[in-house]
Formats: sequence, structure tokens, C-alpha cells
Amino acid sequence: MALIKTLVCLANSRKLSGRCVAGMVDDDSGEWVRPVSARLNREVSARERQYEDGTDPNVLDIVSVPLLRPQSHDFQSENWLLDPDYYWIKTDRVGWRGLLSLEQCPSALWINGSSTYHGNNDRIPIEEAVTLSDSLKLIRVTGMTLHVHVPGVMFGDQKRVLRARFSYKGHEHILRVTDPKYELEYLAKPEGVYELGESFLTVSLGEPFEGYVYKLVAAIIERAKI
Repeated sequence: MALIKTLVCLANSRKLSGRCVAGMVDDDSGEWVRPVSARLNREVSARERQYEDGTDPNVLDIVSVPLLRPQSHDFQSENWLLDPDYYWIKTDRVGWRGLLSLEQCPSALWINGSSTYHGNNDRIPIEEAVTLSDSLKLIRVTGMTLHVHVPGVMFGDQKRVLRARFSYKGHEHILRVTDPKYELEYLAKPEGVYELGESFLTVSLGEPFEGYVYKLVAAIIERAKI
């Protein structure tokens, strides 16, 4: 029998052929839950996450999610195996005031000091990442920029990439954005730098890749758009 947890959806981000969905339990506990599938890479398909009317959960929706059991995986302690036989149910939405009640203020975004060529403080060596106790944070920034660029142009790759640049607790971060709505909007724009105002960011640690775990901006929630 499924266990129902009601979550404030704080990410519905791109992951391989599916999505990574995550949220905080709507009970002031601060508990994160990331519903995952039984597949190897744990991504959630459209069928598994949809409402009965066929629509997709949006960030800030309050959603009742049927789950089977905890499925912790290394540092991704928030994982729960979803029950694919039931629809998810939207019960309400939250606004900016609701987000403020969920805000986290960690002293750092896990471990800093390791960067890719185009990023900054955007990865953690896997041997350090496996010592971490969580993989999701909801932080607030007073401002940030989005960078649209073509990192592989020298190698003939013309695909645009979206990165977020912001400062948190005195450390500059340049992280890949996997929020599909912001990718859709900004990757259609010319290469350049775009300013955003006060925003909440859901920052997630992705799957290990070539010895590292990467910090990703899984959701951007601009105050100006709420």
C-alpha cells in the first residue's frame, strides 16, 4: 500500500530521458523528498509524475505523492521509491511567503573548491561527496545572472548551455541550470548575460560522473514572477 506524502514541489528538472522531481514535506519539518523510479538512473517519467488530467507538476504546487519506501542512495538521502500505479494529486500552491518559511541557510553549498573549466565551485570529488548527508538545498539570493553560451564551439558543438552565476556565503558559484522552463526561455535567446533579481534556487547534487558529483540549479523561482 502506498504511503502518501504531501510536498511543496521545489524542482521538476531535466534528467536524462525523464525528470528529477523534489520537494519539501508540507508540515514545517524541513524534510526533503525526491520521488525516484526503480530504473537504473532513477529518473521519473511523464506517466509516473502526471496528474489525472495529464498535466505536469509545476514548481510551487502542493502535491500529494504516493510512495512505497525510502530508497536512500549514497548522499541522495532524500530518495523515496514512487508508486507508479497512482496519479499524483495537486492540492494547492504556495507563494513567496510560503517559500520564506521553507528557506534554508546552510553555511555553504556542501563543499567548495573544485571547479570545471566553465564553472566555479560546481563539483565535488566523489570520495568527498559520499560523506555528505543530503543532496538538496533551497537558498535565497538577492540577485544573480544567467549566462547563455556555447562551451563546445571550438570543437564544432553549437549547442547552447545555460549557467547561473551567484554568490552565496562569500563564495561565487557558476552552476549548470537544469530547470526546463528557464532552459526553454533562455536558450532561445542570443548568447549573453541576463540579470535576474531576488530569487530562490533549488540546488541539487546530481549523479556521479567521471569521478565527480555536480552541483546543479534544479529550479529558479524569481520573486518578480510570483
